[in-house]
Amino acid sequence: MKPSIPQPLLFVDGYNIIGAWPQLSRIRDVESLGLARDRLIEEITNYSAYQGFKARIVFDAYNQKQRGLKDTVTQDVSIHYTDFGQTADTCIERWCAELQRDVRYFNLRVIVATSDQAHRHTVTGYGAEWMSAHRLALDMEQAVRQGRSHQRSKAAGKKSKRSRTVLKPAVHDRLRALRAQLEQQPNAGS
Repeated sequence: MKPSIPQPLLFVDGYNIIGAWPQLSRIRDVESLGLARDRLIEEITNYSAYQGFKARIVFDAYNQKQRGLKDTVTQDVSIHYTDFGQTADTCIERWCAELQRDVRYFNLRVIVATSDQAHRHTVTGYGAEWMSAHRLALDMEQAVRQGRSHQRSKAAGKKSKRSRTVLKPAVHDRLRALRAQLEQQPNAGS
């Protein structure tokens, strides 16, 4: 029996990505940080589902005087707010170190999305892959395009199946007669 390969795990440095993506920075600056966070969570949730990744989106405590918090979005996506005084970088780095030492996760593909270069070097030292904010945005755009293309081809396949329906010649003749009759009537179909 072939051993199962676990789903890849994507760690996202939330505020770093918000600051690096122009559309999210604009939302943060014009509307609110909360709205930019919500948009990022939505984007990562969709991307995670399309790619088959588990994702942990990590946000710094950001001067909050409370303990860390975890919120589950879906079975595969969770949001983590760090403890007071802890950064998303240190939280993600700790997780990468723990996963590297745990033999149960030997085959786990770990990807860290951030544009912080120091963070990049640390997590790759723990065996994780690094993905820049720009690369993540490009991958997400490509996933959306592929999803749309897949949906269009799926819809086209359904249409072609419908058009290949075999009707008896008498039914075709009757439908043509009805269509002609409707086209001759004023205000037909309105």
